[in-house]
Amino acid sequence: MEYISLFLDKITALTLLKIGHIEILIDKIPALALLIVMSIGLRVLLQILGQRWITTTAHTSTLVLLPILTYTITSVISGNIALSLGMVGALSIVRFRHPVRSPLELSVYFGAITMGIAASVNLIWVIFLGVSVLVITLLLLSIHYLSLKILNKPFFNASFSEGNSLSTLEVTSLEEILQLEQSLHLIVKRGTKERKEYILSARNFKELQIIEQSIKNNFSIIDYHLTK
Repeated sequence: MEYISLFLDKITALTLLKIGHIEILIDKIPALALLIVMSIGLRVLLQILGQRWITTTAHTSTLVLLPILTYTITSVISGNIALSLGMVGALSIVRFRHPVRSPLELSVYFGAITMGIAASVNLIWVIFLGVSVLVITLLLLSIHYLSLKILNKPFFNASFSEGNSLSTLEVTSLEEILQLEQSLHLIVKRGTKERKEYILSARNFKELQIIEQSIKNNFSIIDYHLTK
């Protein structure tokens, strides 16, 4: 009878342990779901803003997986100093060898890590982070819109080093072309007394097509090249 009692006690203990593990996993589901939704929302927001590098499979997968991995690691090592030190030592050998295209890309990765850490503390901080990013984005877009309307000058300049896919229009002419001189898409102007060269860039290919149609009948133009 004593052996049977011990056996039943062990079975009960194992059952309670399994139930405890299941309850822990169930408690993690809301955090994981929120992290996935936030990651996908951030990806959509970046795509709307013209950051085409985020549309690749590698970058999208990284953006979704990074908060979950960080959340898992933080949850495992929390409350265990020895395990925390061991994890820090293990992670110290990791090097980010992939070239970062822009400061924004690096900020996005740090933001994904921050989401995972914040979720392990309190989901309110994850929501706060998401709302803050949305408010800052709307504020910057509003400033850009007002700058175009009031100052007739964009607040942001297009850059080839940011990983965006930009269309370009290169024009060579004998004389200065006022329309190109005043264009908001003009990024390079160079030339001599005999020849002028203009380079315009835009994220929207159709905008450059409209400019091309308006200047192609100009007799002073020697050559022009539109690249998508």
